[in-house]
Amino acid sequence: MRLKDKVCIITGATSGIGKRTAELFAEQGAVLVIAGRRADLGQAVAKSIGVRCDFVQTDVTDEAQMRALIDFTVKEHGRIDCLFNNAGGPAPVGGIETIPADGFDRAIAVNLRSVMLGMKHVAPVMMKQKQGSIINNGSVAGSRAGLSSSMIYSAAKAAVIHLTRCVAMQLGEQNVRVNAISPGGIATGIFGKALGLSTEKAEQTAEAVKGGLAKMQPIPRAGLTDDIAQAAVFLASNESTFVNGHDLIVDGGVVGGRLWGPHQEALKGMKQAFGVGA
Repeated sequence: MRLKDKVCIITGATSGIGKRTAELFAEQGAVLVIAGRRADLGQAVAKSIGVRCDFVQTDVTDEAQMRALIDFTVKEHGRIDCLFNNAGGPAPVGGIETIPADGFDRAIAVNLRSVMLGMKHVAPVMMKQKQGSIINNGSVAGSRAGLSSSMIYSAAKAAVIHLTRCVAMQLGEQNVRVNAISPGGIATGIFGKALGLSTEKAEQTAEAVKGGLAKMQPIPRAGLTDDIAQAAVFLASNESTFVNGHDLIVDGGVVGGRLWGPHQEALKGMKQAFGVGA
């Protein structure tokens, strides 16, 4: 029970990483408030988790709604021990010359503004408590170009990672930790959403992308929602009380460099082209 009686908020908890994290937090003893835009799904998730989980319908880009989410949690439970700013969404694809300004603004709002709003409104609560853990969902695409179908998504996540570090320097002085988790290729519906599928259809593609994702990194499998949820448990728990301003990359080795096997095959081809013996 690594999160026994800790009061935790998770945004974007109606599916994917957020839903699995909520389930695992509950298994570890947390008291939960989950948030999302889809009321029917959110209520179903909360019901499946049990009586120690409330759902608050929330558009994370709306400041009044984010403030209401924080206020509800404090009113119900008297404190907030962890906020996981998990909610995010796809962004426009294509070259920079094709990016629609309104699409850019929406992507920045859901992926970056939401994180800022969550931190803004939970910070006074945690500063008063003199303790707490804020976790922001980043991405390996925020550290390396070319790891997302959208350069705008990559830029937003890079901003999330750096904002995490900046806020950690402030709130750390009040014993409030701020860290990011940067997933690699995790089998969820986000890839379908990025390519324009409806939310319902995109959620059905998670299994289909596993084969392709298994080839991206040295660890020969797709990333799973459990991989991120376990990392979030660590950052929310007392096991990580000296971890602050860190971007925890969970990617099976994607950002480590070029894959060994293909590199060796390329060298073999070069040797043959140069007439060099094995």
